[in-house]
Amino acid sequence: MFFTNVKEIDAGDLAAWMEDKGREFRIIDVREPMEIAQGSIPGAEPMPMSTLGNRIAEIGREKEVVFICRSGARSGQVCAYLAQNGYENVYNLRGGVMGWAQSGFGFAKVS
Repeated sequence: MFFTNVKEIDAGDLAAWMEDKGREFRIIDVREPMEIAQGSIPGAEPMPMSTLGNRIAEIGREKEVVFICRSGARSGQVCAYLAQNGYENVYNLRGGVMGWAQSGFGFAKVS
């Protein structure tokens, strides 16, 4: 999936970021609650794409933010939108949670 002006990160790099205790960043899951309930990447915060317009102020510009979805399509759209609005520290997880799983990484159950 390719979006212009969107930085991407792959599952292996995201896992390395997660292990780096000195690195401060957020992971935001833009899937809908029913999808998120099936499991998400550990530490991911739910923020469904459908609510993003009302919640954009919650996405700080200081920290790096990795956006995730099922395949990387919706999170890529979110990153493209944010990049167009001046956000520089946003990354799309290439392949989404499917790519995460295919790379052998686990999920956290979300209640």
